[in-house]
This record gives sequence, C-alpha cells and structure tokens, in this order.
Amino acid sequence: MVKIRLRRIGSPKKPAYRIVIADSHSPRNGAFISIIGQYDPMTEPETVNIDEQEALKWLGQGAQPTVTVSRLLKKAGILDKFKATKEK
Repeated sequence: MVKIRLRRIGSPKKPAYRIVIADSHSPRNGAFISIIGQYDPMTEPETVNIDEQEALKWLGQGAQPTVTVSRLLKKAGILDKFKATKEK
C-alpha cells in the first residue's frame, strides 16, 4: 500500500519534515516515491507547503495519508476538495 507520510529532516531538537509518498513497508527515512510538500512545526504558526495537484493525484490513485498528514491536508483544504471531486 502507498502512504502519504512525514519524513524527518533537520537537526537534533529542531525537526522539520517533508511530506512524501512512500511504500508502507519502507522505514521512516527510507526510500520514497515522491516529495509533495514540507512541514515545519517549529515556526509560529506552523508552516505547511503542499503541492495541491500532486496530493490530489496521489489521493485519487489510492494513497492513504497518515493521521498527522490527514490533519495537514485538511488544514490546507485539500481533503475537502478531494472528497468533493470523489462525490461527483
């Protein structure tokens, strides 16, 4: 199964994450298919940059987001757009 999940980057005690498309069996910082965005929880407010077209493409192909990525996609409004197109 393909998942949309976070990949940790950054230095110790200063995490930053890339939002990646990866196989569910690969490790957290292991192989991935594509990078679709970035997430920085250390800024106030937290910074989220997601390529909307890529995210919608992968959701349409059946990629399952993790709980945290689902929250970020919902905050960006991408999950709402995906559900609206899925209902049509």
